[in-house]
Amino acid sequence: MSSRRSRSRQSSGVSRISDDQIADLVSKLQQLIPEIRNRRSDKVSASKVLQETCNYIRNLHREVDGLSERLSQLLESTESDSVQASIIRSLLM
Repeated sequence: MSSRRSRSRQSSGVSRISDDQIADLVSKLQQLIPEIRNRRSDKVSASKVLQETCNYIRNLHREVDGLSERLSQLLESTESDSVQASIIRSLLM
C-alpha cells in the first residue's frame, strides 16, 4: 500500500476499501462487461476495466433511450384505450 494512502487512512480515521477488495471488484466487473469478458487475455488493467465499464453503461443508456423512444412512437400510433397501449404505458413507467 502506498504511504500516501496509508497516511490518509491514519489521518482521516475512516476505514477504506483494501487493495484486495478493489482487485476483487475489478475482477467482478471484468466478468460482467462483454468487451472484456470475450478477450483471450486474462490480464487487463484496472483502468481499462473501469473505462470499458463506463463505455458499456453509456451504451446501455443509449439503448434504453432508443427503446423508450420507439415505445413512445408505438404508443402514439395505437388507440389510447387499447390493450396494446396499456402494455406500452406500463413498459414506459
